[in-house]
Amino acid sequence: MGDTSLAPTRLPITWLAIGFMGLVAAATVSMSVGAAGLSINGIVVELLDGLPGIEMDSGLSATDSSILWQIRLPRIVLGLLVGGMLALAGTSYQGIFRNPLADPYLLGVAAGAGLGATLAIVYGPQSGSTIAIVGPAAFAGALVAALGSYLLGTVGRATTTSLILAGVAVAAFLTSIQTYVQLRNTDSLRDVFSWMLGRLSTAGWSEVRSILPLVVVSSVALLLHRRLLDVLALGDDEATALGVRVTTVRLVVLVAASLGTAAVVAVSGLIGFVGIIVPHALRLVIGTSYARLVPLSFLAGASFLVIGDLLGRTLISPAELPIGVVTAFFGAPFFLGILHLTERAAT
Repeated sequence: MGDTSLAPTRLPITWLAIGFMGLVAAATVSMSVGAAGLSINGIVVELLDGLPGIEMDSGLSATDSSILWQIRLPRIVLGLLVGGMLALAGTSYQGIFRNPLADPYLLGVAAGAGLGATLAIVYGPQSGSTIAIVGPAAFAGALVAALGSYLLGTVGRATTTSLILAGVAVAAFLTSIQTYVQLRNTDSLRDVFSWMLGRLSTAGWSEVRSILPLVVVSSVALLLHRRLLDVLALGDDEATALGVRVTTVRLVVLVAASLGTAAVVAVSGLIGFVGIIVPHALRLVIGTSYARLVPLSFLAGASFLVIGDLLGRTLISPAELPIGVVTAFFGAPFFLGILHLTERAAT
């Protein structure tokens, strides 16, 4: 639940600075660690050399420079966008539904994306071009699922409960279709499960460019509504009495969070726990005000996924663990620990 007070809840500069420093530290370590070890000093100088009007010698070879700019940096930036967006969407869903267990996939977004990707893999052209259509198909499936859940949940008098139940129903329906398609095409199961387990593999900067505009638009919309989420925490009637257009705010936040989630899921596959454990962990440290949670959740989610991806590509090197497996392995026990601490604090 959010704060029941409308007292000013400004985000302290200290917390914002800590969030940015954690993000920079996670990205820097991830850039330096790998099959080809790169010195942190060389990385910093190389990045500065890439700025307009600055010429510096990083000491990195042409091969190391290519690895940094064309392999590691795009992957890290993609991880920052995906992790930040999932955590931000999870926090926003929890705000509008007043449910701390709400996550970015609540309205069937995961099921819709999974079905879209499955159809693209199974029925798409059996060539390298299949990869190019999986992302758009997953994005379209996620949006259709979110739209269907919203339309179904707003029949009659729309409530948070009806929207959640609609999301559950739509997710179950789309999952059943996906299961049927998989059973009819068992030869494609490996590719389907590979996508569903999540991954941050990139082919240069194309994936980053494809989702950046949608992530920026969605994030800005959610950041602008962060204080209204605190008002919604009082209840719909109280928020309406204070002059808040509850239905409009809920719709804008719902659309922005779903659009951003659909965009990142289209390129990363299904990565669980980020949208749940990051907001919960932050609540233990900075409190329950969404004015603070919303901006910090993006920074914390971005750092969390970059670190998770680093573990995924180094724990069993030269093989690689899917990022979804890593977040589930570390996220599930962490989430249980947070629930235990929350229950103890409430008693």
